[in-house]
Amino acid sequence: MMDIKLARIDDRLVHGQVVTTWTKITGISRILVVSDEAAGSDLRKFLLKQASPPGVKTNVMTVEKLIEISNHSLLDNVKVMLLFTNPTDVSQLVKAGLPIDKVNIGGMKFSHGKKMITNFVSVDETDIEAFKFLSQQGIELEIRKVPSDRKINLIDVLKKTE
Repeated sequence: MMDIKLARIDDRLVHGQVVTTWTKITGISRILVVSDEAAGSDLRKFLLKQASPPGVKTNVMTVEKLIEISNHSLLDNVKVMLLFTNPTDVSQLVKAGLPIDKVNIGGMKFSHGKKMITNFVSVDETDIEAFKFLSQQGIELEIRKVPSDRKINLIDVLKKTE
């Protein structure tokens, strides 16, 4: 089984903060971008792989593909960062049995139908339901852009904004 060092929701996926801070502090050797949308675009896959820091391999795959390969011996003891664009994908993996105990929320941009709950996290009802499910599974949900930021409990923020 792979060693999940960080599960992060950030709709920018692989970018400066991930490359410079999170990869160093987690000591990972592989980034798994889990996004049906990104996996469906050859250009996006290429760009995400190019953005990876030296010494860190990046793969872009669908949610279904990660479920399929999660127990493969090739990933045994590999230190990985899972990157997602939304909490629904995370909840699908948890339902499939992936051992995720904490999710870091680094950025979910505002768009039509979403409400801002912090200056860099916006959610809609689908997101809220997925976050509530994850919380009910005992998964810690922390809002934090970079490791040096103070951890903010997402469920506490949701309760204040209801």
